[in-house]
This record gives sequence, structure tokens and C-alpha cells, in this order.
Amino acid sequence: MYILGLESSCDETSAAVVEMDTSASPQIRRIRSNIVASQIEVHRLYGGVVPEIAGRAHIEAITRVTARALEEAGITVDQLGAVAVTAFPGLIGALLVGVNFAKSLAYSRGIPLVAVNHIKAHVAAAYLSEPTLEPPFLAVVVSGGHTSLFSVTSYTGFEEIGATRDDAAGEAFDKIGRVIGLPYPGGAALDKLAYEGDPKAYTLPSPALTGDTLDFSFSGLKTAALNLINQAKQKEEEIDRANLAASYTRAIVRGVSKKVGQALDRTGHRTVVLAGGVAANSHLRRELEATCRKHGATLVTPPISLCGDNGAMVAAAGYFEYLTGARADTSLNASANDDGC
Repeated sequence: MYILGLESSCDETSAAVVEMDTSASPQIRRIRSNIVASQIEVHRLYGGVVPEIAGRAHIEAITRVTARALEEAGITVDQLGAVAVTAFPGLIGALLVGVNFAKSLAYSRGIPLVAVNHIKAHVAAAYLSEPTLEPPFLAVVVSGGHTSLFSVTSYTGFEEIGATRDDAAGEAFDKIGRVIGLPYPGGAALDKLAYEGDPKAYTLPSPALTGDTLDFSFSGLKTAALNLINQAKQKEEEIDRANLAASYTRAIVRGVSKKVGQALDRTGHRTVVLAGGVAANSHLRRELEATCRKHGATLVTPPISLCGDNGAMVAAAGYFEYLTGARADTSLNASANDDGC
């Protein structure tokens, strides 16, 4: 079965064709095409994503990337078994572009339409890189807008057992990266710079909340880092950017890893799937690998190409929703909130 996946929740316009058949032996989970049109260069001028600009860019790109995805996959629209589209959560104006395009395409050609949760799609990327992966497992979704822990009981069954109460890890990385003058996106640049510094140079609070909870809070960590930067400025001193990057990164990855370890003890899962844009962070990958070894668990992380927003992950998630009988019609609307997880 061929599924077209459409993604436009933030600043990447993506269309992909994925071939899926879980009834086959071995299972077929094959990416036939995965086209991504990035807006990074545009938003870099402003130091972050500008929603209005993002929406307009999606309008300009979505027809082109969809046509290219079908061409690269070597199929026609009529060969599609379903159209899957990210409907929530995300930037509402950006989401509406993908949802309305998907509705028009599916309705005009009589193709089943499936609405996809963006967070579930990030986790589904792991099914494409690990052909034998199947639930149950612990999912750790870390991105610019989300930092959550899920007990995944089935391909579509997610129970949130931990989440950030304020900012997300990705936003925390980008914020401090921007303040110390790193190019956008700050998180990626901070990852590299952290290798040049002393991770124990600055004492920073952990984002892992204390007590009987698996939740996080990154606002206090961001404030502490900003205070260090401002105090240095007031003293007319130069903050050691590499040391701050290393210490800040250490605080985040250790905080996330601590809660992952607690979640493994609580759930009994022995497989951990790390997903989302921040899953590309090399320090986080290394820390979670150590945590999984300590707890006798296996860490599964999609390749870097599937960590960011992309249509292939949407198609994979849409396939499993399709198998449950989930269908959307022309009344489908986008939502900025996480309505369906």
C-alpha cells in the first residue's frame, strides 16, 4: 500500500510516499520518496520562525514538493491507498495549508484521508528505520515544541506519562543559542560548541522535576543561564560561550535522561524510542544510550534525516491509523493543540 504523507506544521513543507504492508513477512516499511523544503534560511533573518512567513512559504511549496514526491516514488496519484496529513499540533496557519491541500487532493480523487498527530508521527519515524520495531515501548519525544514521555501500548495507543510544564527542550536550546550569538537554529550550533567547553564550569538547575513525577520544567534553567549572561555583561566581562554551552547541554541531557530512567523503572519497558528534532542532538543520544545500558534497555533512534519534520513519518503514522479504520472527511480542521494523543 502506498501512502502519501504531507507535513506543514512549522517551517518545513514535506511530502513523501511510503510503501507499507505489515501483513507481509518480512514486513514492508519502505520510503519511496521524502521531499523536504526547508525555510531555515528565511527565518534565520529573524532569529526564529515567523508564523505568517511560514504559512505563505507552505502555500508556495506544497504543490511542488507533492508532485516531486510522486515522481520520485514512480507512482501516480491514483495508485495511492491513502493520504495522511499532519492536522495537529503546530502553527495553525501552517497546518491549515497542509490540511486543506490534503482534503482537496483526497476528495477530488476519491482517496481515503487520514488525520495524523504530529507527535505520534515523530515516533512512527522509528518504524521506518527499524523494520522489526513494534510496541510496547517507551517513547521520548524531544523537539522545539514538545518534551514528553509516552508509554506506547500499540501502534496508535499512546499514554502520556511525563511532559514539560512550560518550555520544551528544543526551545530552551534555541533560546540560549540565540542569546549568545549562535546562528539559527541555535540548538544545532550549541550541540557543536558544547564539545569545546567544560560541562562543569557552571552550576545550573536540572529540568527534571523532583518528587513522584516524570515531568520537566525548562523555564528555571533558561532563567539561570540568562542570569549568568546578564551578570557577565554588567561586569563588562565576556561569558565563556563554550563552557556555558557545555554546562547548559549537560543540564538538559542529564535531566531528560534521569526521567527516562525513572520511566523505565515505572513501566517495565525495555525499548526506548527517541524521536523529534532534538533527537539529533549528539549529547542526548550518548546520554540516553548510557541510561538504557544501565537499565538493560535498547535505544532506538531514527537517522538524522528522519528526526526533523518530514512527510515520511506522517505517512507511517497515517498507515497505522488507517488500519484502525480512522478516516477524515472534508470537515477536517487543523488544531494548534494536541487534541488527538
